[in-house]
Amino acid sequence: MFKHYFVALLLLITFASSAQTIKPTTIQIARDKWGVPHIFAKTDAEVAYGLAWAHAEDDFATIQTSYLAGKAMLGLLKGKEGAQVDYIVQLLRCRELVEARYEKDISPAFKAVLAGYCQGFNQYAKTHKKQVLIPELFPVTPKDMLAFSVLQLAISSGADQALKSIFDTKVATLDFLKPGGSNAFAFNSAKTTDGSVFLNINAHQPLEGPVAFYEAHLNSEEGWNILGALFPGAPSILHGVNENLGWAHTVNYPDKLDIFQLEINPDNPKQYRFDGAWVNLEEKIVPLKIKLGGILPIQVKKAAYWSKYGPTVITKKGAFSIRAGALDEIRALEQWFTMNKAKNFSEFKNALEMGAISGYNLVYADKRDTIFYLSNGKLPLRDSTYNWKGTLPGNTSKTLWTAYHPLRDLPQVLNPAAGYVFNTNHSPFNATASSDNIKEANYDKTMGYETWNNNRSVRFMEQVSELDKVSFADFKRIKFDLQLPKNLSFFTKADSLFLLDEKKNTDIADVIRILKEWDRRADTTSIGASIFIQTYYSLEDKLKKEGRAFGILTTAECRAALLETKNYFNTYFSSVNVPLGNYQRLIRGEKSVAVSGMPDVLAAMHADPLKNGQIKAKQGDAYIALVRFTKDGPEIESINCYGASADPKSPHYTDQMDLFVKQQTKKMSLNKLEVLSQAKRIYHPQ
Repeated sequence: MFKHYFVALLLLITFASSAQTIKPTTIQIARDKWGVPHIFAKTDAEVAYGLAWAHAEDDFATIQTSYLAGKAMLGLLKGKEGAQVDYIVQLLRCRELVEARYEKDISPAFKAVLAGYCQGFNQYAKTHKKQVLIPELFPVTPKDMLAFSVLQLAISSGADQALKSIFDTKVATLDFLKPGGSNAFAFNSAKTTDGSVFLNINAHQPLEGPVAFYEAHLNSEEGWNILGALFPGAPSILHGVNENLGWAHTVNYPDKLDIFQLEINPDNPKQYRFDGAWVNLEEKIVPLKIKLGGILPIQVKKAAYWSKYGPTVITKKGAFSIRAGALDEIRALEQWFTMNKAKNFSEFKNALEMGAISGYNLVYADKRDTIFYLSNGKLPLRDSTYNWKGTLPGNTSKTLWTAYHPLRDLPQVLNPAAGYVFNTNHSPFNATASSDNIKEANYDKTMGYETWNNNRSVRFMEQVSELDKVSFADFKRIKFDLQLPKNLSFFTKADSLFLLDEKKNTDIADVIRILKEWDRRADTTSIGASIFIQTYYSLEDKLKKEGRAFGILTTAECRAALLETKNYFNTYFSSVNVPLGNYQRLIRGEKSVAVSGMPDVLAAMHADPLKNGQIKAKQGDAYIALVRFTKDGPEIESINCYGASADPKSPHYTDQMDLFVKQQTKKMSLNKLEVLSQAKRIYHPQ
């Protein structure tokens, strides 16, 4: 009892102190008809306060869950599963990195933004105590925010999968922090019918959870005026558009992380050889708090090791360390904030020169007719005599990289003659027309950039090649396209599915005919799409269990999968003639609507099974913003898959769903007077 009283007293002192710094009455939150928050204040710090408050109103639980992970306290909420995450956070030394770098690396201006966000978030917790999940989480501090961002980017760089492979599948994977796919493309006046510049911001994210995008408009008198999307707990827009420019991110796959095997001393298992000498592993006993049965918290302790290479795990197979640029950087959120406030390409590129964001493709466009593609990454300068695709020897300084490629070394395309750039999570060496593309041979092979295309990149090229010039209607049609390309480009070759002979397979002749007659579109009326998608998921599960990521499906495998699909639809729907909209649903709360899309079409959608045989949309098209830069400023349309709020009691919990499934958008504005004149509610965060 005394402990809880003491914690509560500290919280009250902290809250009282923070409340004196920023006055909520200086901040305006204007909610538009869709409930999207537009936040206005004099300073950037005050806007950050308002963002924290508004986002907490809409999704306080998810933000808390994110920060619990970053503070290694998730076990108090999620028990053993959460404690596994807490161990990894401490193994990666996210907090230690922030403590060591915070004062030197973070600018005073951004420290003020972080402090403002924390004050708003903590004040919301103080005034909404019944919504607090774990009281010990509070107060959240700027260092907590940065520690969580280090964790997120480490996971994005592959730390979770690396650790999982080392532990031989015995450790939990942090999929709840991992982003998905995405599309991004931009056209300038060389390719558009009206001479405007078009930008598509279209991340394929989970529809809910810690990496589901939240839409907001941030406007201060210190030059911050941007609309776009951010993850829960982020203090600025991660991709969006300001009055002068905008950008979109997609996930990329260069070699962002390395695994090293240590040479352990046979006489001392806590020592490893490095440059001919035995070196002691650093050992730290980390506490893990776990709530059992949702009631009783207990504490256990576990050893975490560290070598010169970084986080280290000792297994029966040996000792392994991982090393990634994401674990050597705390300024990513500040780089995004700097990008938010850039007024032109020069300022934007200066922000990119920070090199703090450890991954992601970037597609940029601005009102001055500039378009730009970058496959970004905090990629190390590596010794080319080693094979960096496999496990590296962890016994020599020759493999201990310490420096990174500067921005100029990374794959990029600026203002190609073709008038467009694009990325759909495919090769950076196919970013525009073939005549303007950069060459793989000109880049350091140790960076390990991906070289494949996917169905979305192939389909995009199909459509653009048919158009001499692109109208805004064409631009939207391309974005919302539901068609697979003529030549399929799945990682596992699916062509065999369409080659089965119904005469030789009479028991599944009906589903074979449906597939052969399918136009390969994923409309809600399509029966072929239902057959293909169910078969796709079945084969995907089979290949994952077998550890097969690539290859060609055999005739026998295709036949077995289609038979399974036929039995599935007959069991749940009493027919194989099931339109996609009856099978695939967008569901939130009590609302369920038919939704189009499938994996790897431009308007992508992935789904999970439900008990009644239907599947529920889980990840894909989520937040979409379409921008046209004109002489009068940017014209912005956007849509989110559900609504602005995750609160089931809110009218904005599901109010964008009908527009979303119809592939329609809502008009948005950066103009303060226009926003305030049309706002449905204007209030202070208090």
